[in-house]
Amino acid sequence: MAQTKALTPQERAQKRAKYLSGLIWHAGAFVIINAFFWILDGVGAGGINWSPWITVFWGFALAFHALAYFVDGRQLEERKTQEYLEEERKHTTV
Repeated sequence: MAQTKALTPQERAQKRAKYLSGLIWHAGAFVIINAFFWILDGVGAGGINWSPWITVFWGFALAFHALAYFVDGRQLEERKTQEYLEEERKHTTV
């Protein structure tokens, strides 16, 4: 089993900053594109209003992206990986 290199605090901070940058771009695209869709629905001559559906489902995706940033599951995964590796080492050395 390949062993992963532990990240330095600098590398962890850079990864978190990069993830935040991605979240900000996602939120910006959400606002701009959804505003465009809402304008199209408002100017349109009736018919089906589909912009609320896009906003709702994309909003869920954005909410999960934000949740992933705030919960920081990537560090949880890294910690659990290290914990399982330690357990594996204990069982193989005994």
